[in-house]
Amino acid sequence: MLTLMKSRAARIGALMASAALVLAACGGSGGNTATQTGQAFKDCDASPNTCNSASTDQLQDGGQVAYVIEKNVPNWNVTSAKGNVFETSEVVTRLLPYTFYASPDLNPTLNTDFISSADVTSTNPQTIVYKINPKATWSDGTPINVDDFIYNWKTQNNKDCPDCSVPSTAGYDDIATVVGSDSGKTVTVTMKQPFTDWKTMWSSSGGLYPAHLAAQHGDLNTPAGLKAAFDWFGSTVPTWSGGPWKIDNFQNNVSVTEVPNDKWWGDKPKLSRVIYRIITDATQEPTALQNNEVQAIYPQPQVDMVNQVKKIPNVSSYVGLGLQWEHFDFNLKTPALQNLALRKALFTAVDRQALINKTVGQFTDKVKPLNNHNFMPNQAGYKDVVTPTGQGTGNIDAAKKLLTDAGYKIDNGKLIDPSGAAVPDLRIRYTVGNQIRQNECELFAQAAQQLGVTVKVDPTDDLGDTTTSGDYDIIVFAWVASPFVYAGAIQNWLSTSDSNYGHWVNAQSDALIRQSNAETDVNKAADELNQADQIMSNDAYVLPLYQKPTFLAAYDNIANIRANSTLDGPVYNMEKWGLRKG
Repeated sequence: MLTLMKSRAARIGALMASAALVLAACGGSGGNTATQTGQAFKDCDASPNTCNSASTDQLQDGGQVAYVIEKNVPNWNVTSAKGNVFETSEVVTRLLPYTFYASPDLNPTLNTDFISSADVTSTNPQTIVYKINPKATWSDGTPINVDDFIYNWKTQNNKDCPDCSVPSTAGYDDIATVVGSDSGKTVTVTMKQPFTDWKTMWSSSGGLYPAHLAAQHGDLNTPAGLKAAFDWFGSTVPTWSGGPWKIDNFQNNVSVTEVPNDKWWGDKPKLSRVIYRIITDATQEPTALQNNEVQAIYPQPQVDMVNQVKKIPNVSSYVGLGLQWEHFDFNLKTPALQNLALRKALFTAVDRQALINKTVGQFTDKVKPLNNHNFMPNQAGYKDVVTPTGQGTGNIDAAKKLLTDAGYKIDNGKLIDPSGAAVPDLRIRYTVGNQIRQNECELFAQAAQQLGVTVKVDPTDDLGDTTTSGDYDIIVFAWVASPFVYAGAIQNWLSTSDSNYGHWVNAQSDALIRQSNAETDVNKAADELNQADQIMSNDAYVLPLYQKPTFLAAYDNIANIRANSTLDGPVYNMEKWGLRKG
């Protein structure tokens, strides 16, 4: 997911991102090499899934925690391209039933509260059987069943609802049938062809929206009816829930308050409420934490912020690496950027190591330039596809040669294209209030200026809208991923994907990505995906910068909160949070 930072999606995030995503494959727990302060997170490197634990008898009954999110929630449908934002996913996924989620060790994990089992029962054709918890119901008492699987399949397969703009159709467009039995509590899914990342379907990167409400606000069988319901879920603050929490209050641009869902069939949350405080200026988060206005923050770390938090009494913090990665993207609808030589030159002029040294390298020495668009360095399948291109090196002479060889020239400090026209000024966008991203944009602009290209730095307060509308020439954000790298490639890079925001089109890459998604041999799938990635790297569309550090800080009396550097974020287990007794 984008969980664009965006973030699912990148949610992104971003972002989930989020928004999405450059999701990950079979990664191990090595992704959380990190730095921590205080005592609460001292075991998180060795025990990422269980650190900062406390049993229920050690927790108070009730209490509240205020947790910061950095973007407002303008769209409540995380299965939509516009709603596929990390912060939206953090809020909404607590209301949704889903099949799998990403645990802090970066592995896909079955959501046993909702699904007792999910098994591949045949490989020819590939058949997956899901067993839904018999107690699972929506908050109005309607059973969660096969109808919900079918509705959410139809809105995401690009066939039944072609106007439903979704982050990815991966997997859903390969489904032949979805059939229910046992009063709809057993769901049998038969695929047209094998799908490598089948666990991503109906997972926490999207989740299930209620079919019976879709029927009330559209219908379940026509493109127009499906689209009407799809849009209604995006525009309407949920009063329903199929998860452990429900929304009690939403104040636009201020906060979202969630309270326990009294119809939840699993273990009841110990907290009486969680308040998602919306603070779009990340520099204000340490002050809010110090003043106890909020009790937990998960910002994109910056050196001043990390140092500020270290000084707050009774607060622990943790810097980790996971499935988030920072990148510069070109918008190929921008006429000047349709020239490959200019794109290559601009990316070659960017010095990624110097950029790291001046930004995230000031508070951690773990971050290195990232050389793949799909796999993280700690994952099987990682291959360097960027270094051979020369991009990201900061070699200005090489960048200038690319331009002169293509017929460009610099005249009085201005780059002139082969037709004799001056290359127009370009805009680079970043999320407002993010100092590191502002610095990254300014460094990009400085590099471009050495080539005679003026790049204006322009912040945005709505990353999801900016990316989906294409209101940028160059943009920097992070994908926030789940552990499903092959499905993530479908979402991010396929020519027809709505999450391919910069409109890169390559038929050979499309074919390789699709083939990698239909393999039963994961090594073959990785090779095919890396071939596709090399094609994209050579085409200078997206420049990976680095595996993005995450930063969690929380008061020591909050138990069971821990870093989860994936699209699921620290709130992945929010129903288990609680305040320690005494």
